[in-house]
Amino acid sequence: MAVSRLLLGCIADDFTGATDLASMLVRGGLRTVQVIGVPQAQLDEDVDAVVIALKTRTLPATEAVDESLAALAWLQGSGCRQYFYKYCSTFDSTSQGNIGPIADALLDALGLSFVIACPAFPENQRTLYNGHLFVGQTLLSESSMRDHPLTPMTDSNVVRVLQQQTARKVGLITHSVIQEGADAVRRAFAQAQEDGCTYAVIDAINNHDLQVIGEAASEHILVTGGSGVAMGMPRNFQRQGLLADTSTASISSHRDGYAAVLSGSCSQATNGQIDHWKATDRPSFALDPLRLSESHDQISEALKWAKPLLAHGPVLIYGSALPEDVKAVQKHLGATAAGEIVEHALSQIAVGLREMGVKSFVVAGGETSGAVVKALGITGLRIGAAIDPGVPWTIGLGDQPVALALKSGNFGSRDFFSKALELAP
Repeated sequence: MAVSRLLLGCIADDFTGATDLASMLVRGGLRTVQVIGVPQAQLDEDVDAVVIALKTRTLPATEAVDESLAALAWLQGSGCRQYFYKYCSTFDSTSQGNIGPIADALLDALGLSFVIACPAFPENQRTLYNGHLFVGQTLLSESSMRDHPLTPMTDSNVVRVLQQQTARKVGLITHSVIQEGADAVRRAFAQAQEDGCTYAVIDAINNHDLQVIGEAASEHILVTGGSGVAMGMPRNFQRQGLLADTSTASISSHRDGYAAVLSGSCSQATNGQIDHWKATDRPSFALDPLRLSESHDQISEALKWAKPLLAHGPVLIYGSALPEDVKAVQKHLGATAAGEIVEHALSQIAVGLREMGVKSFVVAGGETSGAVVKALGITGLRIGAAIDPGVPWTIGLGDQPVALALKSGNFGSRDFFSKALELAP
């Protein structure tokens, strides 16, 4: 990788979030590679941006901080001009972190005293108004996120949530300021710093707001937020004469194999996508976490079931469930163990399916996507065009590439699985 070409270095707290961000950057004209974990060496890829995908959303805060700092050190060694810390557009976290502790550590490492925080992603109906995060027309705390098994979001006030995670002062820049344009937002940044704020949570209710925020933060060494904020960042590099070609990146075709869908997400959106798949009479196989906890027989059963079907079309194998069923399993196995059992099973199933000739995978769920990518031995992804907002097709780097659509649990239309397979590269 030519150091002079690396404009933006990004740290994402999960795999699908990283892909979501990378998709936004590609859309803005940045040739982007997503890597899985901190690389051991420089990349042999001619790109403008690198997104390092970590699994720090639900790790203990100290581990999450250490991994994030290691990612920052690699990006600094690659000569990045700007850095982006990406977290979920639903601000998934707890009162202990991990968003605040990671952001604090990145600020210290870079010698900075101020940064913005904006999880908004209007294209996926995540908007921020008066500091309150909405999912569609519903406050975050009243949405399905209130029942998230690992990071239940019971407070919609992002200022208050972030303030619980850091000893540094958190302020708010309201939508009325954003409407006045980038210069007004810059003045608000200066005022927030005068008021002693280290963090400024920023309202955004549409894409124009994100463009304004991106322009206003063009000189910031570090930006934090959901992938939506990245919408306005590529244009800054173009204004500076550092990015000439803003055409959407493309990826090569890999339509010569079978296809499969793997789902470990228990989100409302993913459950709806599974229901849609079943309603169209497509083949599906449900995993039972309790059975998997006792033996791995279901892994071989799922592969045996899939083998004769693949030649006739894609199959779905899932460990997803409704909230009440998830709670029952978690009560028996524990929240962390229940999720890890399903993730492990789906990752091993992915390996078996690849051996059967599957070369296109749609994967639902951030933790599941990370487990699958790791099991397949994929260390990086070249990002293509989006299927739905925040979810692109990607091609794994390496000698035996596979196509992957890695979907955050809450993302995608109800017919996402079939739509993704129709658009497979």
